[in-house]
Amino acid sequence: MALAIRRAGVADAEILSALATRTFTETFGHLYPDEDLQAFLLEAYAVERSRIVLAHPDYAIWLLEDDGVAVGHAAAGPCGLPHPEVAAGDGELKRLYLIKDYQNSGWGSRLFETALQWLEREGPRRLWIGVWSENFGAQRFYARYGFQRVGEYEFPVGQVRDLEYILRRDAVR
Repeated sequence: MALAIRRAGVADAEILSALATRTFTETFGHLYPDEDLQAFLLEAYAVERSRIVLAHPDYAIWLLEDDGVAVGHAAAGPCGLPHPEVAAGDGELKRLYLIKDYQNSGWGSRLFETALQWLEREGPRRLWIGVWSENFGAQRFYARYGFQRVGEYEFPVGQVRDLEYILRRDAVR
């Protein structure tokens, strides 16, 4: 395997949309009625929505590629989580997904660290992550980087409402 991480650009919108759909479905698809899952995927991972995010200067997305084929991605930008202590200038890891065959290989950590470096490119700042309440592996992973649970909210997938935890790490100096 020749794995590499690169920053995605607007031309990658279709690749990102397909990868995000695949990885979300692999990870969480079994939790939802098909109608709810399909409605969520069509909205959340639409190609045009990917183009808009990829073109926006306040957001960044990276692709993990195996010989040029996208197998994982991370997305970061300004914090949009519903927590009363979110402040202007706070950053958020918005997504971190790898195709199942690439999980637990160390590349998720590298992808995450790439996003953290970008989020803190102008210096330390408070960072946030939303994570499914029953995704214990992800919670342990983020805890190793100093993220702690500070709240919760409901994440809609069609008619289903998932309990999500809000994690935060204060600026690390």
